[in-house]
Amino acid sequence: MIKKGDIIPGNMYFTTTKLHQELAGGKFVDVIIDEAHDPDSEHPFKGDIDLKKLQKVIDTHGPEKIPYVAVATAVNMAGGQPISLKNLKAVRELTNKYKIKIIHDMTRVAENAFFIKDREPGYANKSTSEIVREICDLTDGATMSAKKDALVNIGGFLAVNDYELFEKARNMVVIYEGLHTYGGLAGRDMEAMSIGISESVDEDHIRARVGQVVYLGNKLIQMGVPVVKPIGSHGVFLNAKKFLPHLTQDMFPAQALAAEIYLDSGVRTMERGIVSAGRNSETGKHNYPNLELVRVTIPRRVYTQAHMDVVAESIEQVFEHRDKIGGLKMVYEPEYLRFFQARFEKI
Repeated sequence: MIKKGDIIPGNMYFTTTKLHQELAGGKFVDVIIDEAHDPDSEHPFKGDIDLKKLQKVIDTHGPEKIPYVAVATAVNMAGGQPISLKNLKAVRELTNKYKIKIIHDMTRVAENAFFIKDREPGYANKSTSEIVREICDLTDGATMSAKKDALVNIGGFLAVNDYELFEKARNMVVIYEGLHTYGGLAGRDMEAMSIGISESVDEDHIRARVGQVVYLGNKLIQMGVPVVKPIGSHGVFLNAKKFLPHLTQDMFPAQALAAEIYLDSGVRTMERGIVSAGRNSETGKHNYPNLELVRVTIPRRVYTQAHMDVVAESIEQVFEHRDKIGGLKMVYEPEYLRFFQARFEKI
């Protein structure tokens, strides 16, 4: 869908998505609400799109330069923060006016639906699956990394309403992934995904899944550890800027914090800050995001409450000795998506 020079507005960048948009010749523009960049804001739907920002992008570049608006549910880089259906309906109304498509990153749509049920007026009596359907009905297509909500080891899918677009994608999948009937996946994995999609919207499952994350988040808040609020759906995000205020962003504080937690307990967290943000493609300099976070992501159906207690105790231990934590320097940086393979040394 993307041509050279196109603009893709979205509710905060996601690393791999943004790179693919750039490799296709496009440019991502963040149109998420300002509250998403404030870890202390208690806004219940920090994933929402700012309609004024989106309108400005349309006015500046013209609708013909915008192949689609990228809308993620339970926005990862903001801390697993949900969108509201009220906001999505408004985005749909605006994009319809200009005949712009909406492509939904539905990786964590069931978790987002849970938050809508819990927080948005008028949805308390709706089922998670009904809310998922309503979200999907408001969009033109979706990408799914099924390793998350759909409970499988590997794989995903692309879904679109436009048959011509489907035909084009079906042709390309043969080149890059495998035959169009399986797209690079084994039949066993496709069966598992089918079951996982159904189970992902089970009310007991989704309540327990998000509840475990909230349990860990509240435990860390009680310990005085700075985290992104409100607690997100798939993990607790530590605010590394507040955790390690003596480190500048050039010293990779979130990466340093993730390393210290791993050294303390073997708990593997992930940096979501300046390393993940990469470099400006034009200047070659670091991008400096407002958020410098460590993502403590909880795999589904793997850990017990006792495991969460161990994680919290480790982070508390590191927090007590935070003044002694130094920064890092990058000693190896790959060309793309450096946060996956970069190597660091202590300063």
